[in-house]
Formats: sequence, C-alpha cells, structure tokens
Amino acid sequence: MIDRGAEEPFTAPWQARAFAMAVVAAERMGADWDEFRDRLKAAIAEQPDRPYYESWLDALEDLTAESAPSRR
Repeated sequence: MIDRGAEEPFTAPWQARAFAMAVVAAERMGADWDEFRDRLKAAIAEQPDRPYYESWLDALEDLTAESAPSRR
C-alpha cells in the first residue's frame, strides 16, 4: 500500500535526473560518495536560501569540473 502522505523525494523530473547524474558521475570518476556529499554541504552552506537541488547541481558541477582533465 502506498502512503500518500509520504514526502516525495523529487518535486520535478529534472531533480531526479540531477540525482541520477550525480550518482553516475561520482561512480565513473571513482569518487567516493562522501566526497560529493561534502561538496553538497559546502554548496548549501555557501547559499543556504538557494533551493536544495540547485545546490545539488552546484556540487555536481564542482565535482566534475575538478575531475575534468585540464586543456592546454
């Protein structure tokens, strides 16, 4: 039986996609999930009034940018 009173984890489809992208990106880069979570906490602390999943995207961008090979 589904509890209709339970909170939905995502309020928009893009949020579920952002979650999935973070999971896959961290996995493929060999990053520990705690590393992503630490970046997420930092993003939230930096802008506490920003919506949660916007902080999630910021943390994902930070993780992937740092892991990307530098171009010369």
